Amino acid sequence: MALSWQFWALLAAAFAALTAIFGKIGVAGLQSDYATFLRTIVILVMTAAIVTFGGHWRSPAEVPGRALVFLILSGLATGASWLCYFRALQIGQASQVAPVDKLSVVLVALFGGAFLGERLSFQNWTGVALIAAGTILVAWR
Repeated sequence: MALSWQFWALLAAAFAALTAIFGKIGVAGLQSDYATFLRTIVILVMTAAIVTFGGHWRSPAEVPGRALVFLILSGLATGASWLCYFRALQIGQASQVAPVDKLSVVLVALFGGAFLGERLSFQNWTGVALIAAGTILVAWR
């Protein structure tokens, strides 16, 4: 089970839920961009420790150019997402912000089809539509 994508995806969901709760508490009384900066430092230190202890360090010059470009773009998108997420948490309720943030699931399905050639079945698209509808039902009061 620990090697399956489902295991890691469920852990990611659990940690994302904790991110919303801890972030909402942590951003109180701080400017949201600064709170995001502090959070990013913690993530950098934690990830560096994991890479170090796992023996996975390598020279960035060894990373293929295409991979490096897309990792940089992914990092920029992540940073923008985090800045927006913490700002939303600062001014909204965590129980509303987190579901709207999870509209990323819907967007990934759309972008995956458009840019990666991924194909979803009717059943899969029904699930995507239900996620979108659920987001609306949970987030807007």
